[in-house]
Amino acid sequence: MTDTPSFLKRDGQPDIAYRQQAGTGPGVLWLGGYASDMRGTKAAFLADWAARHGRAYTRFDYAGHGESGGDFEAGGIGDWAQDALAVLDQLTDGPQILVGSSMGAWVACLLARWRPEKTAAMLLIAPAPDFTAELMWPSWDEVTRQTVMSAGRVEIPSAYDDSVMIYTRKLIEDGEANRVLSDPLDIDVPVRILQGMEDDTVPWRHAVRLAEHISTDNVILTLIKKGDHRLSTPDDLDLLAEALEALSKITFTV
Repeated sequence: MTDTPSFLKRDGQPDIAYRQQAGTGPGVLWLGGYASDMRGTKAAFLADWAARHGRAYTRFDYAGHGESGGDFEAGGIGDWAQDALAVLDQLTDGPQILVGSSMGAWVACLLARWRPEKTAAMLLIAPAPDFTAELMWPSWDEVTRQTVMSAGRVEIPSAYDDSVMIYTRKLIEDGEANRVLSDPLDIDVPVRILQGMEDDTVPWRHAVRLAEHISTDNVILTLIKKGDHRLSTPDDLDLLAEALEALSKITFTV
């Protein structure tokens, strides 16, 4: 493992920064959240977990995020899912356990739909599929809605620090084109969901709806009573490791 990223080069597309560790399969593919990067707490925790257990692990930054090339405001769910698909297809061997956090869970659902043969299992953390239409847009007042549609972007104070979050018309429209909760979500692999009940960004009932929407019966949803959206406390990370280890036991390959 190195602190310097490698880059996936693509003709006519931004370079994708990634870090990869060799190991046994199925590999673990980290899918980060909106405006996050692969050096966050959970992604780094999984790197340590994979190193300790000798498991293959890949993490990357979507275009416009972190160390990858590209313009953040030019991207949307479909674009970032295509980034993830390129990583899955070109950088990983065999089926992967898709670990998606927040928006990354939406990306994981798209990957599972597009590449069922490369999906060994799914671990979804505070999942936010269809968040643009079902969570974000309904929470905005009319002025915010009109601003993003007329100006093409809007800045909203972050709930976590003094920064602002940028949301674009492209994000809204692209999200609508890539919804996964409006049609049956045909997924036939083990799925584990971790959801905080004090999550102010993604209500826990949204995770319940996702669990009900997935076709397989092999879905276990864990509600964490004091958990927030980030689920990055030591206790939260222990639950993440436990869920991943359980999935690894039932999907292990050499």
